[in-house]
Amino acid sequence: MVSGPDRLPLPNSLTEGQQAAVAAISAGPRGALFGPFVPLLRSPALMTRLQEVGAYLRFESAVPAHLRELVILMIAREWNQDFEWGHHVPLARTAGLGEQVIDALSLRAEITGAVGTPDVQAVWRLIRELLDLREVTDAAYAEALEAVGADGVVDLVATAGYYCTLAMTMNVARTPVPSDYERLPPGSAQRSQ
Repeated sequence: MVSGPDRLPLPNSLTEGQQAAVAAISAGPRGALFGPFVPLLRSPALMTRLQEVGAYLRFESAVPAHLRELVILMIAREWNQDFEWGHHVPLARTAGLGEQVIDALSLRAEITGAVGTPDVQAVWRLIRELLDLREVTDAAYAEALEAVGADGVVDLVATAGYYCTLAMTMNVARTPVPSDYERLPPGSAQRSQ
């Protein structure tokens, strides 16, 4: 992530629309305004709609938590987004995503062979192909379909898109990363082959 001062901190005073957006996010499962929602607050209607999509994907989707967190960590790594990485690594561990998988993601290594269960490998391949190829092969789609079903595939793709939006927003805003968050290892923006 590019370092420097926070470009879009919490405004000193909030408009009525911003106050309503803060009240809405605070009343939901997140319980407070933080992270990507601070810069998004500059567009309160957008922030409200986005956080509602995110609330569905994180708290209501039938996709198993370890697979959702896998996708979130893939996107955090893809965008070198330390806030998202640091926020979601503990959630991934709690959800049962293995430490070998988390380590491989941090290093941009492949999730194949002995690393990851078949469902993790299938979801990793689906999202990796989508990111690298901008499409998905029939084989990767079939594996993902078997792992999570058609509704799960749609929710996982939407999760990837949603977290890309958050990562891009925070990278532009230079959203500060709490000092107690785990950070991505420094290194190339390219994936290891």
